[in-house]
Amino acid sequence: MPILERRYPRARTGRPRADLRLMLDGIIHRMRSGCQWNQMPERFGPDSTVHAWFQRFAADGALKEIWAALVGECESLGAVFWEWQAVDGVMGKSRFEGTKRGPNPTDRAKPGTKKSVHVEQDGGPLGVETAGANVHDTKLLEATLAACVIDRPDPEKLTQHLCLDKGYDNPTGHTATAEAGYVSHIRRIGEEKLDNDGERTRPARRYVVERTIAWLQKCRAILIRYDKKPENYDGLIQLACALLWARRLHRLGWATNVSG
Repeated sequence: MPILERRYPRARTGRPRADLRLMLDGIIHRMRSGCQWNQMPERFGPDSTVHAWFQRFAADGALKEIWAALVGECESLGAVFWEWQAVDGVMGKSRFEGTKRGPNPTDRAKPGTKKSVHVEQDGGPLGVETAGANVHDTKLLEATLAACVIDRPDPEKLTQHLCLDKGYDNPTGHTATAEAGYVSHIRRIGEEKLDNDGERTRPARRYVVERTIAWLQKCRAILIRYDKKPENYDGLIQLACALLWARRLHRLGWATNVSG
């Protein structure tokens, strides 16, 4: 893992550094299973060591850098599709105290956290912003677009469309979209997409963000927030997004090209 090796080089003297690849594997296991840190399988080493490295990765931005590097690799291969993009949010439970949590209006005001996800045309996550569950989607739109982990193409050179649902049909949503240089496609409140016969037509292009959210929600530590520190929860989301891009690189035969 060149990024981790560069950030955390081995010391010439003193206590040997932990195996960073093993630490990362342990973090992925915890992210997917949602288990408590002290219930980690022994094959990953002491749970306190894995947890300490995870907090260090999250605080230093190492997991976000891995995510950005994988998106950059896909970009170099022409596998990031910028023409059509989408943003949507999802609310989840938050079990313990901490910031970036609030009463969930869809769950009897129980504490929860909202994730606002920005994806490209094929569903690859480009940026994520978190906040309390009581924060409206449209208030997170500007921050979500600004959270893109790599630089977007110049809107003047490449026309980029942004698909949003009815929750963004308000002045705040329209302003944030225009200021970011997008051609907005916001479903109007009370409007239904029907053909000439009054039947529903094919799904809107924004379905890809809903699919990506479903992929992320398969990770139990993301589905339900157990982390008190918001940077730790953000780190798990960043790692999950990085894995989605790693899968795309694998489909492109990137690993074979590198090993060869």
